[in-house]
Amino acid sequence: MIFSKIDSDFLHYLLANGHPSGERLPALAEISAETGISMGKLREQFEVARMLGLVKASPRRGINRTEYSFLPAVRLSLLSALAIDPAFFAAFSSLRAHLETAYWEEAVHQLQPEDHATLRTLVAAAWQKLSEPRIQIPSQEHRSLHLTIYRQLDNPFVVGLLEAYWEAYEAVELNTYADYGYLRAVWRYHEQIVEAICTGQVAEGKQLLIEHMQLLNERGLALEVQSQRSPPAPQPTRQPSHFASAGASHTVCD
Repeated sequence: MIFSKIDSDFLHYLLANGHPSGERLPALAEISAETGISMGKLREQFEVARMLGLVKASPRRGINRTEYSFLPAVRLSLLSALAIDPAFFAAFSSLRAHLETAYWEEAVHQLQPEDHATLRTLVAAAWQKLSEPRIQIPSQEHRSLHLTIYRQLDNPFVVGLLEAYWEAYEAVELNTYADYGYLRAVWRYHEQIVEAICTGQVAEGKQLLIEHMQLLNERGLALEVQSQRSPPAPQPTRQPSHFASAGASHTVCD
């Protein structure tokens, strides 16, 4: 039995009663009276459930069941690991690289027209930031672009791991500085990846994704995708219209 492996009376109460996402639970005092669990023990176990993202609480709304997400548990463990040794980020980055390449075809085939539109918007917003007199790092666009590609996957564990990667990416402050030339190279790849997705060139998009991830090696990160790597390819020849000529408008795939 699964429940015998879960050492928490509160989690037994929460899960065995089948409370749906969004449902308001009784106050802890009521649960204590109903189950016989002491208030001290109940508060401790409730906090564990809250950190796992299974419940949330507020003074006005009380205790509510939340939709399951793998992210809270992974994020807490990953950030703890990084606090112990920041070098753990390289290992998790390698895992993320393998996940994105392994699930590429499945994720891209499930994207909807509105997802394509979101990807185009993110690329355009990133180039706008990079074109400003005072350059801004498009870190949020970077995170959103990658997560948008995989957001239609019906697999909360893959999605949770990918979301946790970006939490860690920000925690180690890789979103705060990058050489301008590196940023331009990254977003050239992003633009061409989005174009490949929009035009149904799934295999080409995957190859561009792998090449794009290899750029991070130049920043000292172990993001090798050894089993999928092909010999180094020349820099993509399709140049974004942003770089084509002065005053030309920047476009992405239609």
